[in-house]
Amino acid sequence: MFCCSIPNVLRSAIAACLWAAIFVAATAGHGALAGDPAAGAQVFKKCLVCHTKEAGKNKIGPSLFGVVGRRSASISSYAYSPAMKRAGKVWTEAELDHYLADPKSVVPGTKMTFPGLADQRERDDLIAYLKTLK
Repeated sequence: MFCCSIPNVLRSAIAACLWAAIFVAATAGHGALAGDPAAGAQVFKKCLVCHTKEAGKNKIGPSLFGVVGRRSASISSYAYSPAMKRAGKVWTEAELDHYLADPKSVVPGTKMTFPGLADQRERDDLIAYLKTLK
């Protein structure tokens, strides 16, 4: 049998490489660490029509200053939709990723008209940028 003729050290090295490849494949696209804030600043330009990055300054949408880690519908000076008030979310990186992909399916009835960011890289970069707004 072929595997029996392979020395144990080599067999261990092959197994380690296979596990590393499986890990990389399984974690690819889960961009919590992969986002580029500079690229995200460019993606954020799509948001500027409705949102600001300044604390306390709302437009059609609420300020996104400090959004990462914030509870949904928590800015008292902004009139959120009833759907967003009921959503009960915390804007973690994972939750933002899910929401930014398709806002209307994640919070049906939201008044956010933006269709979402289908591109995972853009979402990763945008979230990395939003994390800098503190």
